[in-house]
Amino acid sequence: MTTPPHNEPQGLFMSMAADYARHRPGIPPEAVSLLADTMRKADCPALLDLGSGTGQVPAALLPAVPRIDRVDLVDPDQDMLRRSAATLEPLLGGRPAGFHPVAAEDFTPPFDGYRADLITCARSFHWMNRSAVLKVADRVTAPEATVAIMGDGSLWTYRADWTAALKQLIQSYLGEERRAGTGGVYAGPGRRYEDDLAASPFRQVTARRFPLRRVWAPAQVLGYLRSTSFARPDLFGGRHARFEVEALELLEWHSERGSLVEDAVFTVMLARRPGGDA
Repeated sequence: MTTPPHNEPQGLFMSMAADYARHRPGIPPEAVSLLADTMRKADCPALLDLGSGTGQVPAALLPAVPRIDRVDLVDPDQDMLRRSAATLEPLLGGRPAGFHPVAAEDFTPPFDGYRADLITCARSFHWMNRSAVLKVADRVTAPEATVAIMGDGSLWTYRADWTAALKQLIQSYLGEERRAGTGGVYAGPGRRYEDDLAASPFRQVTARRFPLRRVWAPAQVLGYLRSTSFARPDLFGGRHARFEVEALELLEWHSERGSLVEDAVFTVMLARRPGGDA
C-alpha cells in the first residue's frame, strides 16, 4: 500500500471500497453536463481524476463524452482502484485507462507528451497537499485545460434534527471532535480553495452551485457512515456493532416522523489559466 498524501492521516480510507461504492452519492447530472462541456473543443480529450475513490467521476463522464480517449485515476488506496477498474471496464470500450496507486501530488504522466484536458477532484481536495497538486496539474495539462474541484459537504456538517442527533451519538462514542481516520482529528482546510487557486496558474475561476435533495433510508445512512473518515468501523473498536444498533434505532425513530432528508448543494469550481474559456 502506498503512502497517503502529505496531510492525509494514515489509514484514512483504507479500505472501505465496498461501502464507498455502494453508499456514497454520485455526481449530479447537471454537474456531469457542466464537466462534459469543458471538453467540447478537444478532439480526443484525456481525463485525469485525482482522489478518485471508486471512480464515480469517470463512470459518469465516459457515457456523457464518448470522445474521451483516455482516463487516468489516482488514489492511494489500491482497493478503491480495483473497484474502479471493475466499474469502468464495460464503459471504456477498449480505450486506455491508467490506475495510479499514489498520492495526487505524486502522480507522474504515464508517457512522454501526456496532457490532460480535464482534471477532476471530487470530495477529496481538502485531504491533499493542494499547492503541490496544482503544480502537478500545471505540468501535466494541455494549455486550455480545466481543473474542476467539487463537493457537497457531508452528513457531519449538514444541519437537520436527524443529523444533529446522529452526530451526537457518534460523539458519545468517539469524542467531541470530528475524527479523520485513525490518525487524529479533522482540522479543515487552512484556507479557501479560491485562495489556493489564486496562487496557482489556474487563477481564472468560475463556480456553479446545484441544489439537490437526497432522501436517505436508515440502512443507507449506516452504509454511508461506514465509508467515512469520521465514523468508519475501526474507530469504534469492539463497540461498532452496538453503535450501529443504536444508530439504526435513532434513524428509524426520526424517519417515522418524517423523511431523512438532506438538502445539499453540489458546488463545482472550474479553474483555468488566464485567457482560457470562461
